[in-house]
Amino acid sequence: MKIVLKIFAAIMLLVFIAVQFYQPARNADKGQVYKTDFIKTHKTMPVEVKTLLQTSCYDCHSNNTNYQWYDYIQPARSLVDKHIKDAKEDLNFNEWATYSGRKQERLINSIKKQIETKKMPMSSYTFMHKDAKLNDRQIKLITDWLEKQE
Repeated sequence: MKIVLKIFAAIMLLVFIAVQFYQPARNADKGQVYKTDFIKTHKTMPVEVKTLLQTSCYDCHSNNTNYQWYDYIQPARSLVDKHIKDAKEDLNFNEWATYSGRKQERLINSIKKQIETKKMPMSSYTFMHKDAKLNDRQIKLITDWLEKQE
């Protein structure tokens, strides 16, 4: 029985090591500046709101993710990439100006609601990114500013 467990453990270790070679393309724009970006199109945005959005939202909802060392370990890497892909399908801050006025209005309402109800940023994200967690004052600051944009 011990030999079977050792063989099983060795096979699992080899599978784990082999899976590490699968690394999907990174969500990185290599410093590209987007003229269509949400922050660029809202020139009157307070600096604190800008900083909070970049810290709490942009890693998943833009074309540039700030990966941490643990984001390169499978299977976490595939999970992170799926979250980013899904997030960008809903909202990509870098492509804001390409959205119709109606879609922008809907998204502003959605962003506001998601932040107010604390659904965003996701708890699975803030667990590892403590600085992305929004306190009540920060939530009010962002949502008050978003309300003025409607």
